[in-house]
Amino acid sequence: MAKTGRSTRMHDVTMTTWSMRGMTIRSCSTTPPSASFLGARLGSFRFLESLQAACIPVLLSNGWELPFSDVIQWSQAVIEGDERLLLQVPSTVRAVDNERVLALRQRTQMLWDAYFSSVDKIVLTTLEIIKDRVFSHVSRNKLMWNALPGGLLVLPEYSTHLAHFPFYYLSLGISPGQEFTAVIHAVSPLVSQSQPIMKLLQVVSKSKYCSQIIILWNSEKPPPPKSKWPPMPVPLTVTDGRRKTTSRFLPHVAIETEGVLSLDEDTVLLTSEVNFAFLVWRSFPERIVGYPPRSHFWDPVKQVWGYTSKWTNEYSIVLTGAAFYHRYYHHLFSQYLPPSLRALVDRTSNCEDILMNFLVSSVTHLPPIKVAQRKQYKELPNLQGVKGAPWSNPEHFTQRQECVNAFASWFGYMPLVHSQFRLDPLLFKDQVSVLRKKYKDLERA
Repeated sequence: MAKTGRSTRMHDVTMTTWSMRGMTIRSCSTTPPSASFLGARLGSFRFLESLQAACIPVLLSNGWELPFSDVIQWSQAVIEGDERLLLQVPSTVRAVDNERVLALRQRTQMLWDAYFSSVDKIVLTTLEIIKDRVFSHVSRNKLMWNALPGGLLVLPEYSTHLAHFPFYYLSLGISPGQEFTAVIHAVSPLVSQSQPIMKLLQVVSKSKYCSQIIILWNSEKPPPPKSKWPPMPVPLTVTDGRRKTTSRFLPHVAIETEGVLSLDEDTVLLTSEVNFAFLVWRSFPERIVGYPPRSHFWDPVKQVWGYTSKWTNEYSIVLTGAAFYHRYYHHLFSQYLPPSLRALVDRTSNCEDILMNFLVSSVTHLPPIKVAQRKQYKELPNLQGVKGAPWSNPEHFTQRQECVNAFASWFGYMPLVHSQFRLDPLLFKDQVSVLRKKYKDLERA
């Protein structure tokens, strides 16, 4: 990874705390911090060790080229000194203020996680840099490589503009658009005008933020003619889902809005609930924002990850049967994740919502956001010819347990993050005038 035209040496000193204003110097190793480690070859493994430990490498090696230096701005992660002026190094290190120490350490963690934490990432980073050189007209810029979530998760095939990616909105001071596209996953044949999907269409289409509705038709029977669908104030498109569960997360060209509302055909919501969740998502456009929560846990007896649908104070998953997210995650789902994981989802017709949560949490390092919902639902009777709920299948829960562990194995760690954060509409159940309540329908439900 290092290149030079002459023989060179690298001394690296990595420190977790710094000697500043009387503080004690401590080293990440047992060697005194003033000591230097002479590399036996051009690149010392201690350099990567220091990144992994969130330490700041102090490099003394004139002419040594750091790995991936054509895209990584190493000045934001390391301190470089002149090997001919070793006596000046202690004073240079002590002159670094606390704010820059924190910034440098945060950057070392970002670079380690994004590019050096596995052999696969090192190889993939190399290949992506080469691709950027070959296809320079659609290459990533320096900010994409040096800001979270890193260049490997910014697909230039999607866009080369920062404003098109949800995780740059905050730094750019922009917000997503004020409309969303609803994508409804339909697996049941349409045999009655009283089926839940018909009510759902009416509820969603009444939202003032809804731009269009797309129905992904994954039923074994062909979709009904256009005349069978109810008239609505927004365009309705029925698309062949090819009977694949992962089709709900394909980057459909018909989706023109940044916000996507993913829905199951039997989801029961109010228009006011849809509106509130969308406004919350516009404040957190890089996350999944929705209603049904789930959680994961570590089983110390079985030594595996567990999955639970019990309602507790904590959650780490928001099911995509009723959730908002940015359309860019459709591109990551279909182009970044390996075909083996998507094949697992299609084979079991299960776990696509868990996989999407894994993906988004691995990108953001943040949990999803749960918004308020009604606590009581009426049980809808099963109609003739309509499939029952998938969770009625005894294998459904077992499959989801297995999926959690399969996904964690591929990611190499557990990216899901627990949270207790919930957002309710203002004055949701306060004893105030109904005229002051923006979401008064939620209280009556």
